[in-house]
Amino acid sequence: MDLRKLKKLIDLVQESGIAELEITEGEEKVRINRVGVPGHPGMMSMPQAAVAMAPAPVAAAVAAPAAEVPAEPEGHVVKSPMVGTFYRSSAPGAKPFIEIGQNINAGETLCIIEAMKLLNEIEADQSGVVKKVLVENGQPVEYGQPLFIIG
Repeated sequence: MDLRKLKKLIDLVQESGIAELEITEGEEKVRINRVGVPGHPGMMSMPQAAVAMAPAPVAAAVAAPAAEVPAEPEGHVVKSPMVGTFYRSSAPGAKPFIEIGQNINAGETLCIIEAMKLLNEIEADQSGVVKKVLVENGQPVEYGQPLFIIG
């Protein structure tokens, strides 16, 4: 596998946000993983792509620029339990499940995350008032990404 093709695969992994990609061509096998760099608590890790190729011992690493992380608002943070696409309502043009300032109860539906053509309702894990919605409708989300602040 040539280096230009390898570079395109690394770029694809970084741009798409997928966590891992594995490709086999004949006897050659390439596996690209996005790995977080352990850092200071409260700071986001910087994504990297690490490449391992077998049987030829070739490896490369590419780092993306670090992003600024704003201070986390006070309250309970509801995080995404999966990778997918975030939706605030059950259908386009429908009323959102929740609004900022709304009182909610534990078990109440907050949003939908679409993953692999399946719609997964995300429920509140505690009661309170919705202080902030941290994700835009239709935006892709990662596992563990903060979605809402409940106070």
